[in-house]
Amino acid sequence: MDAVTHLAPTVGVVAACDCLGVARATFYRQRPVLGPLASPTFEPAPPAQPPIPARALSPDERAGVLAVLHEERFQDRSPAAVQATLLDEGQYLCSIRTMYRILQQEGESGERPDQLIHPPCQKPELLATAPNQLWSWDITKLLGPAKWTYFYLYVILDVFSRYVTGWMVAPKEKAELAKRFIEETIAKHRIPPGQLNLHADRGKVMTSKPVAFLMADLGVTKTHSRPYVSDDNPYSESQFRTLKYRPEFPDRFGCIQDSRSFCQQFFQWYNEQHRHSGIGLLTPAMVHFGQTPVVLAQRQAVLDAAYAAHPERFVRRPPKPLPLPAQVWINRPLPPGQKTEEGSQ
Repeated sequence: MDAVTHLAPTVGVVAACDCLGVARATFYRQRPVLGPLASPTFEPAPPAQPPIPARALSPDERAGVLAVLHEERFQDRSPAAVQATLLDEGQYLCSIRTMYRILQQEGESGERPDQLIHPPCQKPELLATAPNQLWSWDITKLLGPAKWTYFYLYVILDVFSRYVTGWMVAPKEKAELAKRFIEETIAKHRIPPGQLNLHADRGKVMTSKPVAFLMADLGVTKTHSRPYVSDDNPYSESQFRTLKYRPEFPDRFGCIQDSRSFCQQFFQWYNEQHRHSGIGLLTPAMVHFGQTPVVLAQRQAVLDAAYAAHPERFVRRPPKPLPLPAQVWINRPLPPGQKTEEGSQ
């Protein structure tokens, strides 16, 4: 058994047992008594290196190809275009596939969109403390009588009061129509130059040159939402939701006159009767035309009478009407400490 123990590390247990005529079961049964096998007396052979093909580029040639690919004139060109340019200049370095392989080995073959760095768009931070300081406008589609037919509803909303200062239904979404609509709305409300900020998203009409030139002529500051960020224009989006979730809002309008008739009734209700939760359950007209102090005083008088009649029903404190927010923001800026904390995440 000792002979098997000494021979097994060299030729293996099976070969050692067969050579010495010992049953493998006997060897394994006495293995705990004999102790572990001896360490092999030979070093394993290192793995064989693959041979270098005779047609492979030498290190100097490879470095030369990489230097050419790094030239400024080729920094935005594909290897195929690089090789074609070099052939036109009477020079051949290597195949297109070899150029790709060299770039891949250097970690320079990523997809081009992953390598683009877009400058960050500044988040609009807009404040309104009174009516006619900040307006928001947008366009939405209304379904027409047949499939793929639409009418376009243009709406301008005062952000502070939520008052719809102007609306229009048109058969097309066009920059010239938007320009005329905005100009007439500003003139109707007699907005002086330098007072108004008009905010919109980045739709084709909103960013058109006719609208931009009109804003400059009227002394109106224009701002836009960030690309692909719907939350930067929340008040117009919320108003459209209120419109389309009304019980009487139809699935389709029979003609453009039907849509205009519906919008005329809706916006009269929205401005004059709708108690808006964002402005202390006042109507937009109350806030826009300065009726807030009178209405809140009247509500407080009613609540005071109710408290005087039954004070036990008001457990914590005497009742007060919901206040009107003093400030309305689009993207209220965060405190500096919170900004730093979020930026570090």
